[in-house]
Amino acid sequence: MSARPAVPRPEYPRPQFVRAEWQCLNGTWQFERDPGDSGLERGLIDRDLTGEIVVPFCPESELSGVGDPDFHAAVWYRRTVRVPEGWAGQRVLLHFQAVDHDATVWVDGVEAGRHRGGFTPFSCDLAAAADPAHTYTVVVRARDPRGGPQARGKQATSYEGRGALYGRTTGIWQTVWCEPVPAVRLGRPRITPSVAASAFRITVPVTAGAAAGRAGYQVRVTVSDENGEVAQARARADVDLAPELWLPLPAGRVRLWSPEDPHLYDLRVDLLDGDGAVADIAESYAGLRSVSIDGQAVLLNGEARFQRLVLDQGFYPDGLMTAPTDEALRHDIDLAVAAGFNGARLHQKVFEERYLYHADRAGFLVWGEFGDWGANMEGPAGDNQQPTASFVTQWVEAVERDYSHPSIVGWCPLNETWQRLHDRITVLDDVTWGMYLATKAADQTRPVVDASGYAHRVPGADVYDSHCYEQDPELFGKLMNGLADGTPYVNADPDGTAWSVPYAGQPYFCSEFGGIWWNPDVRSDESSWGYGERPTSEEELQERFAGLVAVLLDDPRMFGYCYTQLTDVFQEQNGIYRFDRTSKLDVSRIRAAQLRPAAIEQDER
Repeated sequence: MSARPAVPRPEYPRPQFVRAEWQCLNGTWQFERDPGDSGLERGLIDRDLTGEIVVPFCPESELSGVGDPDFHAAVWYRRTVRVPEGWAGQRVLLHFQAVDHDATVWVDGVEAGRHRGGFTPFSCDLAAAADPAHTYTVVVRARDPRGGPQARGKQATSYEGRGALYGRTTGIWQTVWCEPVPAVRLGRPRITPSVAASAFRITVPVTAGAAAGRAGYQVRVTVSDENGEVAQARARADVDLAPELWLPLPAGRVRLWSPEDPHLYDLRVDLLDGDGAVADIAESYAGLRSVSIDGQAVLLNGEARFQRLVLDQGFYPDGLMTAPTDEALRHDIDLAVAAGFNGARLHQKVFEERYLYHADRAGFLVWGEFGDWGANMEGPAGDNQQPTASFVTQWVEAVERDYSHPSIVGWCPLNETWQRLHDRITVLDDVTWGMYLATKAADQTRPVVDASGYAHRVPGADVYDSHCYEQDPELFGKLMNGLADGTPYVNADPDGTAWSVPYAGQPYFCSEFGGIWWNPDVRSDESSWGYGERPTSEEELQERFAGLVAVLLDDPRMFGYCYTQLTDVFQEQNGIYRFDRTSKLDVSRIRAAQLRPAAIEQDER
């Protein structure tokens, strides 16, 4: 087991909305399994639990100290919290960055909140008026049923992981923390860059308790760079539910965010009371960059930018979906860049927000994705996908959390939702449309693909794509060359039955390819797989990789690709790196094959 600090994962978990005062609640909690989900009846709210766990690591992981990979219908957590003396009389918010899957929280035996969804944060009150002399008891129950439609991502519903499904994550798997806030307080700002106007539009929700007034309140936002203040604006906070501020930047202080120069401006948001005194303060940051579409090209800051993406599953040998350290998140980005990638699809998982913080600082392009696998109930053909309404609500929470991160250049709510297309409107159609429309309603600044590969159900969606794991570069090229006449490769049922609405001429990319099976250290008794036949040598692998990427780089209508994948993950051993992040091949050759100019970037527009 890896060494653990006294307080694991102690870094601030919400880097784009930072308050100075906070308390990390990671560390040792009481813990108990509840296989029959009868704990409420058995009084687990009111007694000590029988075991211990290290939060924020899930009980299936080694780092939790539990290391039990079996199914957990329900698990319980318990700990006491003493707030600092300086928080006396303030409201204290208790934050959970992610709990899988259905969570209920009690404080001092009283239900304080519920949340469904394993990937997104939620909050509840620890205390309406904090008393530092009081010890608060927090109890959490997390339910994680084995069956039924549920957004699981890559978590297996069989005991052993198999194919592209891996170990499970139950319960708390991201940081738990609390912070004091005033009765009238700031909400998380939405930061929208405008390259055309050299400005930021910032929307700041302001929350007031039932007994609190906000007459005369104002919001003040200050933008700064390394040379000091760049712009400042104020708006009344007592007439609009969410005041909006417009901050033009002086010509001499405009600096665009890009992979070559990931410049970030500092933001300070002040809430001023009726007397002009500061009632609440939050620190943030912003990148000035634009994403747009011109024909079949996706532009960054007005220029065609070929997206050399890698599929990142976000799993770790000892922490499963939780990175063992903050450094591990940053290191994965460094590994991708070293191999020649300029971005990633964050695959079948809403990553920890700290990952996006590091991507923002590195100029690393990201497609945000939802962990929607778990909806396929394997029913009658044409009706097998049964996503629920909670898929939509969970996805909207993810988009809202991550809206302001400049590294995100596209959204992908669904992935490989294979289902036959027919003349009836199905649950899959409704949910696909719902997730697409919700994304567009929440964010008009980024392109959205309705479903990555397989079941496109939104005619004229911003982006169209396919997944193709043909291993022979020549055959791969023949499959991909239809884009020139408007008939690109489209995933379909093996018998030819359509899964998707027709391609409509929008930007297109091959969003999964490669997956070359390579593990030079594989044992005879080890489960191992990848796509196609395993190369007989690293030289063969390198030639295959170079040939596959050349097909896509040389297509003047292809705006990018996503190679499977960054690392091996358990039995799926087709990564550029091993599961432990060590090298297993000559990464410099992988990099060289990708860094040749892309045709779409050379096209005169």
